Amino acid sequence: MHIEGIVQGVGFRPFVYSLANRLGLAGRVHNDVNGVHIEVEGAHDGVEEFLTALERDAPALSAIERVTVVSGEPAGHSGFTIATSDPAGPRRALVSADTATCDDCLRELADPADRRHRYPFINCTNCGPRFTIVRGVPYDRLMTTMAGYGMCGDCAREYHDPGDRRYHAQPTCCPACGPRLLLRDQRGTELCGDPVACAAVLLRAGRVVAVKGLGGYHLAVTASDERATAALRGRKHREEKPFAVMAADLAQARRIAHADDTAAALLTGRARPIVLLPRRDGAPVAPSVAPGNRSLGIMLPYTALHHLLLAELAEPIVLTSGNVSDEPIAYEDDDALTRLAGIADAFLTHDRAIHLRADDSVIRPLPGAVTVLRRARGYAPEPLALRRPVPRPVLACGAELKSTFCLAQGRRAFVSPHIGDLENHETLRSFIEGIDHYCGLFDIRPEIVAHDLHPGYLSTQHALDIRGVDHVGVQHHHAHIASCLADNGDPGPVIGVAFDGLGHGTDGTLWGGEFLRADLTGYERLGHLAQVPMPGGAAAVRQPWRMTAAYLRDQHPGLAVAERNAGHWADALRLADDAPLTSSAGRLFDAVSALLGVRDKITYEGQAAIELEQRADPSETGAYDAAVTTAPGGPLIVEGGDLVRAAAADLAAGTDPGVIAGRFHNGVAAAITRTCVALRQSTGLTAVALSGGVFQNALLLDRTVQRLRAAGFRVLKHVRVPPNDGGLSLGQAAVAAAQDQR
Repeated sequence: MHIEGIVQGVGFRPFVYSLANRLGLAGRVHNDVNGVHIEVEGAHDGVEEFLTALERDAPALSAIERVTVVSGEPAGHSGFTIATSDPAGPRRALVSADTATCDDCLRELADPADRRHRYPFINCTNCGPRFTIVRGVPYDRLMTTMAGYGMCGDCAREYHDPGDRRYHAQPTCCPACGPRLLLRDQRGTELCGDPVACAAVLLRAGRVVAVKGLGGYHLAVTASDERATAALRGRKHREEKPFAVMAADLAQARRIAHADDTAAALLTGRARPIVLLPRRDGAPVAPSVAPGNRSLGIMLPYTALHHLLLAELAEPIVLTSGNVSDEPIAYEDDDALTRLAGIADAFLTHDRAIHLRADDSVIRPLPGAVTVLRRARGYAPEPLALRRPVPRPVLACGAELKSTFCLAQGRRAFVSPHIGDLENHETLRSFIEGIDHYCGLFDIRPEIVAHDLHPGYLSTQHALDIRGVDHVGVQHHHAHIASCLADNGDPGPVIGVAFDGLGHGTDGTLWGGEFLRADLTGYERLGHLAQVPMPGGAAAVRQPWRMTAAYLRDQHPGLAVAERNAGHWADALRLADDAPLTSSAGRLFDAVSALLGVRDKITYEGQAAIELEQRADPSETGAYDAAVTTAPGGPLIVEGGDLVRAAAADLAAGTDPGVIAGRFHNGVAAAITRTCVALRQSTGLTAVALSGGVFQNALLLDRTVQRLRAAGFRVLKHVRVPPNDGGLSLGQAAVAAAQDQR
């Protein structure tokens, strides 16, 4: 039999070996480039039980996709063995994601009598590094960055003992034979003493320490230290975007944030993402950790080193990506020392190489569901199953912000870890290196390359530079809806609601508040938010007050936002006459945010809308009304300006801004529903797919889903990939593959 799926690096061969021996069966098992190959023979009942137990009792970290069984004559095996891996043939085997340190290893880590006591690189078949250390498949030690570490006698005995938890655990090691932890200063000089204890001393003294994790370096300070946190912000050039916080355990996390059962399961699961949670009043967290934000991004330790450091400190730490803002996370030691020397006071590092960088994943729990905001460590490179096989291999290059790429072959789509915004050479290099690594790791040679229609995107330019392939341009918002369809295994057609910041429209304007009739092969634009100018172009993204001016051009007297920006308000109104037009929902949220005095200028993408959501009163049930009009022979037009004017009127009447923000969110949800009802009448479609970065807004998503379901719609939302541009590459790949099937 042949087993396909995530079956290498997860203890599958030892499991098979133990199962066969328990049932008195003979044969052998080995890895190959497609998965795990098993030959088993014996009594009929024993073989039948083996086949049943193989899937029923498979290791926790495994994910079986397919079992192919062929019967034949017994070969006369004597006993059952684990054979040498077969590296021949096209590579189709999957690689497991990096997995948080398991409870068994943590018990050994804390046991003074254990030979791995306080050893930061402890792991077994159930946990530890996987994807970030793999150079190729089959998944054997020689194909990882552990290849240079020969096992000592004790580790070798465990590795070859079928009854041991580390039987064929490829990264297994101990203090006698494995990687070494060390603490360095800014010049790279090794510092004396226990590295963990000394790093803790530095953190308590308000220093910034770079910590080497599974997928790259992080920057750490104690979370309660305002001076240290503010210093980190200044050095990292990250003005206000929230930092993540690592707590030692669930109990410590719950002392600073509210974590229900859904959140607790995410925090303690094997992926260990950053989980966005409401912060507790009076939480001992410095103001600079998440300025003006009522939520905290919390994660728990996922390496033994994290556990040791948090235990030594006995308080939470800020743990943010090791980079200067807008650069990819540093993962190579020399590069980290160079790029982070001006930020970190010391480096808690080690000599096990990271082969591919992977940032932390970010998840937002919702009532009865979750939204993935960033899919990376702990999830990548595990594939997403596709409804139909891809006729020819596809590479999809994504967009510009929150960049990912996707490789699709057969029934699998491999979405890369989050790479970042493709706005500089370093991030572009990471993007290209990631594509090359994935192509080699999974033996995929793309014949179709999909890309965004925006000619200025670096991802588009890279796609068009690839020769000898068929190029497929996919409109930005069609890709968003296709991503949601692929995420749900639904081919459509649906009414697609794509609300985001900006995307290249086919009419020469900037889209972003779209209602589409869409399936995987194509789309039709059936409606959109009314277009408004963006005074100053890109400046209107950075300065949301400009969008308030655009929406309230004839109503500015007496507006506080106009008075706050009096020196430039008239200029913005003049610029509006010749400014680019947009139907962007993101810019609509910006306009209301600035109107209510929440945010006139932003320092990171989406800040104005994020803070507007947090300002909204969730108990508010009132909703502003937006007209939906129809031009003869044209699309439906949703008058977003009606919402802004209603908010301005309430503000002038002295209504609380939290109430206004609540009514605005409800008004957007109501406008979406009203438009979808009208489109159902004209198209007969009864399913709605919601995608785009605006639907990261939990309040808006919840209110929209409730209203749509109450109106009788089946609602599709994102489950496995982000609704933002991080999921766009999956949609591009799905469209390119579907069009190739026609």
